[in-house]
Amino acid sequence: MKIQILVEEELIMFKQQSKEPLWKFSPIPNIEESNFNKILERFYNMRVTGLTRENTQNSMDGRLLGNDGPVRLKIETGSIKKEDIPGVNDVIDRIKCLQGRNSYTKETIQHMINKINQDEVRYISFEDSNTRGLTGAKNGQSNSARDTWGIYAYNKGVHFEEADSQVETSRGGSHGVGKIASNAASDLHLMYFANCDEYGDKHLGGTVQLIEHVYDDQCYRSTGYFTDIERLEDNKSKFYPYENNFHPVFEKNTRGLKIIIPFLREEYDDETEIVKSICDSFFVSILEGKLEVLVNKEIITRETILDYVKDPKYYEQDITEAKKIFTPLYVETYQNQKPRSLKVSDSVRDYNFNLYFHYDEQIPKGRVAIVRTIGMKIEDFKVTSNANKPFNAVLIGGADEDAYIKSLENESHTELSWEHIKDPKLQKRAKRFINNLSKEMAKIIEEAIKENNPTDGVMNTEDILYVVETQFKNDLSDSLGTVMINKGKSVVKASTEVPKKAKKKRGENTEKENPEKKRDPLKRKKREEKGTESEEQKSTKYSANPEMVERLILGKRELVKFDFTKSELIKDETACDISLSIIDGMGVEYPDEFNLLGNYSSIADPYSSNQYKVNNNVIKDVKIRQGVSELQLELNDNFNKSLKFVYYIEV
Repeated sequence: MKIQILVEEELIMFKQQSKEPLWKFSPIPNIEESNFNKILERFYNMRVTGLTRENTQNSMDGRLLGNDGPVRLKIETGSIKKEDIPGVNDVIDRIKCLQGRNSYTKETIQHMINKINQDEVRYISFEDSNTRGLTGAKNGQSNSARDTWGIYAYNKGVHFEEADSQVETSRGGSHGVGKIASNAASDLHLMYFANCDEYGDKHLGGTVQLIEHVYDDQCYRSTGYFTDIERLEDNKSKFYPYENNFHPVFEKNTRGLKIIIPFLREEYDDETEIVKSICDSFFVSILEGKLEVLVNKEIITRETILDYVKDPKYYEQDITEAKKIFTPLYVETYQNQKPRSLKVSDSVRDYNFNLYFHYDEQIPKGRVAIVRTIGMKIEDFKVTSNANKPFNAVLIGGADEDAYIKSLENESHTELSWEHIKDPKLQKRAKRFINNLSKEMAKIIEEAIKENNPTDGVMNTEDILYVVETQFKNDLSDSLGTVMINKGKSVVKASTEVPKKAKKKRGENTEKENPEKKRDPLKRKKREEKGTESEEQKSTKYSANPEMVERLILGKRELVKFDFTKSELIKDETACDISLSIIDGMGVEYPDEFNLLGNYSSIADPYSSNQYKVNNNVIKDVKIRQGVSELQLELNDNFNKSLKFVYYIEV
């Protein structure tokens, strides 16, 4: 009797040892790559915003064609026992075999090992409906373009393309790397996907992203698949999915797809941020009734989105503090402004967009939401030289515009870019388009500034340079000694004497007549004033030409921009001191009549908000970034907005 029991126990142990693992890794002859997939780091840095954005976009792409109802997405966070996660011990065994060969991989592996001993782990799931789900699961690892299961489950960097070109154009995905966003959200780089297709067939798959490793004296690839396998002849094999008979967290009983991410990173486990990220990226889809999202018990629809956007729990409600997150402004602009047409060229063809534009002097940062027709925001676009102007805008195009914008998206769908375009001609056109978008937007912004700041005794912002009349510029240049540089620009070196015009002697060649003998206009003369040579080398003072200065007053705030990029004397400097003098309409300067500290409550860098020091009525150590300096000045109540200045730059 005892012998029989022992035989049965040994048979059970043999079956358990010989049982095929649920997770499969492909064998390789040698280890050649010892790093984790670099895209993991990219999506990890995007945190919960990147995760919700990618999975929501995938659900929108999978919408049922011909169905006018919204895509419904259910996002749920919770806890699950480790033992209920399918095949998790297979993954843990592999993690224990990983060997890091640099500080980053060693740190990542140690972090994984620290997490595998939990008895209960956190998870997040994304379940959609009114969607098609994946097709062809029963065909497994097929080469058919119609079998979306095989593409999604087993092919990295492959993007399924719709047969209908118009449908394909409207889809958000294009690079085929967004699937890895779910792996980046897991401490073990682990994710599952449950599918129910149009026939009611239910399957479960999954991927894990590790590094190439040795397991039982065999080298394996970095990516593992939660899949069954069929052994074929000639040492070949083919993957097939498992039928979904697993824990209820992994169930998907209605048509569509469900993403499940166990071992959820702590920094992703934030319901408030999940709600915000949905509103930030898909406010147009939600307002248009194309998308409804349930985050645990929070329901975001076209009827309820304002409840979240106007709730201080989720968004800052003071318009003057909208400096990084602009969703409340976008929603208000999109709902309340009538669209105007905006034409943007890439030098070969024109693209026509609808622009929803709102001007408000309380807005501290101006941004344009670039939105695809699917309703997904691509980026908060900064208009060149207008990032601190008081406006808000939403830009949406038609089918042709959508196709072009899609071609300019980076891999994470968060920015218009030209770097990923390989064709030099297309890259050049992309650069031109992005630059022209800024130029066309700048025109609209300037028009709005003119309309809202008429010339009624207050400073005329139509010409945000501190001088308007050409004659005045000429008088100023004559009195200060202009140093000419490229394209008619000039830097004016300060002088206490008006240069005398030398009389031309008969037969004498002038510099104009003999350009070969013309002196270098940028070469400094020795100073005749008293002072040591070291003092001369320490700093030199220049008067900024009017064309280098842009000045704008908005309410109780003044913005001043100095563009030194055309100046060979200053453009390579990294910092400068700035002082100013009042100047009247006749060009007469009053150098000692304006007190900086008496007229400005603060003088700061608009980018870092760091306050600049003022010594002896001079603004010290002003940053120069790529040849440009900017000041943000808060006005005191006694400030006279009609004053005009001449600015002195000391380097």
